[in-house]
Amino acid sequence: MPSKYRPQIFGWFGDLDKGPRLVPLHDRRLSYANNSYCAFIRQDLNDQIFYACLYFVAIICGSGAIIGCLWLLVHHDSSKIEFIDIVVILGFIICCLAMYYVIPQVYHYLFSRRGSPIIFNRKTGKVYVNESDFFNFKFLRHPAVFLQPKKRRIKEYDWDDLHGVVIHNMSRNALTSTVLMVCQPGTHQVIDHIMLDPIRAGAGSTFVWGWINSFMFFCDVANIDDGEYKSDQEAAFKAHRIDGQGWPEWMVEAFNATSLEELAEIKQQHNITE
Repeated sequence: MPSKYRPQIFGWFGDLDKGPRLVPLHDRRLSYANNSYCAFIRQDLNDQIFYACLYFVAIICGSGAIIGCLWLLVHHDSSKIEFIDIVVILGFIICCLAMYYVIPQVYHYLFSRRGSPIIFNRKTGKVYVNESDFFNFKFLRHPAVFLQPKKRRIKEYDWDDLHGVVIHNMSRNALTSTVLMVCQPGTHQVIDHIMLDPIRAGAGSTFVWGWINSFMFFCDVANIDDGEYKSDQEAAFKAHRIDGQGWPEWMVEAFNATSLEELAEIKQQHNITE
C-alpha cells in the first residue's frame, strides 16, 4: 500500500501513526527534556567526522578523475572517435554527477554542527528547526547554493502538520531513517521534509518517533523526572547545543512557552510577524 502523503518520498517504506507509544528505553539522541520541551540531536559527532572525511577523500579522488578525463580528451586523436574516447566521455559525465552529490554531503557534515537539534514544545504544539540548507532531500540544486554552504533553514512548524514516515537508506545493512513530512494544514499534500532520525537498524527506526509522540501527547512513559534525562541542566544544554548556532532570540524563549498566548506575547515583544 503506497504512502498517503503526496508527493511520495523516494525510498518510502511505511507511514507512521501518531499517538503515545510504549518507549521504555532511553535514547542517546535525546539531548534535553523538561516539562515543556524536548530536544533531539540528529547528527552524531563521530559519524559527522567519519563521513566528512570520507566524502572529502571522495572529492579529491573525483577531482583527480575529472582532471584525468579532461587531459585524455584534450590529447586524444581528434581525427576519429574511438571506443576509448566514448569511455572517457562517459567517465567524465559520471564523475561530474557524482561530485554534484558528494559536495553537498561534505557541506552537510561540515556545517550541521552540534547535532542540529530539533525542538518539540508540547504546550504550544510547535516544532523548531535550525539546520544547514544541505540537511534535506534535494538532489537538483541551483549552482548558487554551493557558494553559500553556511546558509541555514530556521523555521517554526506546527506539530499537527508534521507526519512521520520511514524510508530505506538503500544500504546493504538494511538501515532506515525517519522523516517528518510537512503537509499543508488538514491535507496530505507535502510541502517540505525534515530529517528526524537519520540512521537506524531494524525496529529501532521508530524509537525516537515513539518517544516524541508520547512526549507530545503528555504520556511520559519515559519519565523526564526519573533522573535519566536532563531537566535540571537547561543552561548546559543551551550552551552546548544552541549558543552560537544562529537561533533567533525569540525562538529560544519560545522553547519554554507554556501556552499559545505566551508564545504570541514573545513574538510581539520581538516584533515577529507570521
